[in-house]
Amino acid sequence: MSLQRKMFHLVLAGVFCLSLPLLGEEKEDRTLRLAIGEAKLKDKVLEIRAGEIYSVRAGKPIPFPKMIKEMEGSHFVYVGESHDNMIMHDIQLRITQALYEKDKNMAIGLEMLPTETQPVLDKWSHGQLSREDFIREVRWYIHWNMNFGFYEKIFDFAKENKIPIFALNAPREIITKIRMKGWDALSEEEKALVPQPDLSSEDHRTLIRAIFESTELPHQMKGEGLERMFEGLYRAQAAWDEVMAANTIRGEEKERSKMVVLAGSGHLLYNLGINGRAYEKNRLPFKTVVAVSLSPEEKSIQVARSLANYIWAIPEEERPAFPSVGLAFKKFEGLENLIIERKPIDGVALGGDFEKGDIVLSVDGKTFTDINELRIYLARFKWDEEAKFRMLRNGEVKETSLKFQLKPEPGDTPKKDEK
Repeated sequence: MSLQRKMFHLVLAGVFCLSLPLLGEEKEDRTLRLAIGEAKLKDKVLEIRAGEIYSVRAGKPIPFPKMIKEMEGSHFVYVGESHDNMIMHDIQLRITQALYEKDKNMAIGLEMLPTETQPVLDKWSHGQLSREDFIREVRWYIHWNMNFGFYEKIFDFAKENKIPIFALNAPREIITKIRMKGWDALSEEEKALVPQPDLSSEDHRTLIRAIFESTELPHQMKGEGLERMFEGLYRAQAAWDEVMAANTIRGEEKERSKMVVLAGSGHLLYNLGINGRAYEKNRLPFKTVVAVSLSPEEKSIQVARSLANYIWAIPEEERPAFPSVGLAFKKFEGLENLIIERKPIDGVALGGDFEKGDIVLSVDGKTFTDINELRIYLARFKWDEEAKFRMLRNGEVKETSLKFQLKPEPGDTPKKDEK
């Protein structure tokens, strides 16, 4: 699946994090070569090969230690991610460790959690919680859709060294409200949590428009309301970037330390998202690293030199380290059982026998009344395993298996050996 389609597919699936997956998954991905961003670089391109780190300023590969050296004077270092790519998370960890070795006065900012979870993050950084207790207390699988295993090494490093971690995100319901009705529709209490987003950047709008226009949308979402849909999505993206920029600045000011921010690459590309908005407010120096993946067939690809300060070219993974379940659950008042919120449109549940409104009676004989607990259970499954669901549909008991097998995402073109 292309960069653009997969990004907005997450939105349509209800994740609504507008964070980019692997960059460079298609040869014709124009998002990588937009003439936007820094004026001196936006019309220039850089040819990259997997396994190299590139300085866009120098226009050539540089060794890892040199990149770290160049980051020493930055108050903020932003490291992008594809949420389901372990290579990128390993890069985040490696950069964090190297910067910590240079200067122990450091904090980490995370897109993954909203600010309301800060007390739990503080307890983690002080070594007061086990992994299991942290996942339960922070409600990880309520706030974030990705397996905790992708982030575990980063969390462990912060805990071992008592590095402060800051939640940067806003409650999802507030961003949804902005998407649907605009910032003015928020209550005064909600406005205190999310600053009014600046919607005036033509470059940023060009980026999000390019992604949106390359996205395969469900048929029912096409038509006269398409432009209105984009405007809503753009408001949400801008609001997310705005609030995370504000919380990034707040964390740096509180700790008076270098802030390493880990966020989806879609929030960082061309230095137009969290990074650009924070700089507009405080004018403090920063650096941004994003990863671009190359398929085995691609010896090299061209990207815009304004894409980020550093571009780390990586090989494409065959499949994510942890399966994405693709099931959304909800609770109804007066009913203990969990409900399937929508028919799956991604993950291992795609194409499975699950329908909106199915009542989950049990999974592998276990009953669940809490969404986080069920998702903790499902997160334990590895590739090629399966879970057995017992559900109630239209008054009849139905049993179905959830097989943890890699599925092509909607819009992907099967390879010859997949047909």
